[in-house]
Amino acid sequence: MTSSKLQDWQPTQSPSTATLVGHYVRLEQLDPARHGDDLWQALQGPEADPQMWHFMAYGPFASRDDFAQWLSSNAAGCEPFFYAVIDRASGKALGLLSYLNITPAHGSIEIGHVCFGHALQRSVQASETIYLLARYAFEQGNRRLEWKCDNLNLRSRRAAERFGFSYEGLFRQHQVRKGRNRDTAWFSIIDSEWPAVQRAFELWLNAENFDAQGQQRQSLAALRGNSNRA
Repeated sequence: MTSSKLQDWQPTQSPSTATLVGHYVRLEQLDPARHGDDLWQALQGPEADPQMWHFMAYGPFASRDDFAQWLSSNAAGCEPFFYAVIDRASGKALGLLSYLNITPAHGSIEIGHVCFGHALQRSVQASETIYLLARYAFEQGNRRLEWKCDNLNLRSRRAAERFGFSYEGLFRQHQVRKGRNRDTAWFSIIDSEWPAVQRAFELWLNAENFDAQGQQRQSLAALRGNSNRA
């Protein structure tokens, strides 16, 4: 794709503190006082997923105090901007994630720091969480939404592809994490692709796409294909 002059380009806005509300979840600005106990149980409790921390720069945490300090440091700034994922049925926080690499001048923003408790992983709530963040990013005028992960993190790579992000390439020896090399895989959705991705998300999240046992009738990938042909 060749470079071209943008017509009437204006820098985007940084994320606000507004709550993002879906059918299954709501995303609230991270508040350690309100969300801390739930997140400790979801991310470090008896049913937590120990593999979740393997590719993170932090965790697991030795104590509740260490975890509280980590939450407080995440909640203190505007970049990254952290959300707690609240299950609307139970009212409990089941995970957290953030926007980061927020660059309003270029209309680019990233979803990252995805820490989902076991109950949230591979769920309708998880998919709606990514949908809400993607929708809000493009509503704010962003041109590009990024997703990056360790190239060895197959779960994150599969998630990016399932959510409609396109693989862009590999940054070799990009970082050192916990004494290990990290080659970083880059994915993105750009604004011209978002309408088809958005429509597929909305069709997938519709209750009619699930049978009585809660199994999907059509996958996100299939619905994106249908949207592209519409």
